[in-house]
Amino acid sequence: MNQPEILVLYYSRYGATKDLARLIAEGIESVAGISARLRTVPAISAVCEATEASVPNEGAPYVEYTDLQECIGLALGSPTRFGNMAAPMKYFWDGSSSEWLNGALIGKPACVFTSTGSMHGGQESTLLTMMIPLLHHGMIIVGLPYSEPDLMSSTTGGSPYGVTHLAHADGRAPISPEEQRLAKAQGKRLAQTALKLLQKK
Repeated sequence: MNQPEILVLYYSRYGATKDLARLIAEGIESVAGISARLRTVPAISAVCEATEASVPNEGAPYVEYTDLQECIGLALGSPTRFGNMAAPMKYFWDGSSSEWLNGALIGKPACVFTSTGSMHGGQESTLLTMMIPLLHHGMIIVGLPYSEPDLMSSTTGGSPYGVTHLAHADGRAPISPEEQRLAKAQGKRLAQTALKLLQKK
């Protein structure tokens, strides 16, 4: 039998959110008996004729709605866009009515993560607004507890709502050691929660 999987779904423009996603996946896979499934969403355009290739040139494959059904949990990540998730990720969730009607995500645990260019760029509002469609889908939100000491000492990113990254205006700042530890801890906590919920079914 295949191991249960947690979907790590992200959109990344300059690479920082993708780096966080990989760290969260590492945290997930530090828990025995569970795997991470990395997926992304294609960019969208206001030009109707503009399309993305059906397979990305690099990185994770594009998500399909069946990924939501097949996985036992979800880590959702997006860069901050004016205090909200980026349009490509919002577009994906706007198309998830069938999964909502079928209750595909009810009772599954989820966490959120983000990256932004400035210290006060809306990280926490992005995390909170990313939770809204997940709550509509009946998911159980898993945050980061203050038992993680890096939440109190980080000068870059981090939040009890989910891990964040401060990429600076050029988007090139590396993931700090504190952010790395928080991302791995968040992935591990999500995996542990998902397994506990699975065992109770």
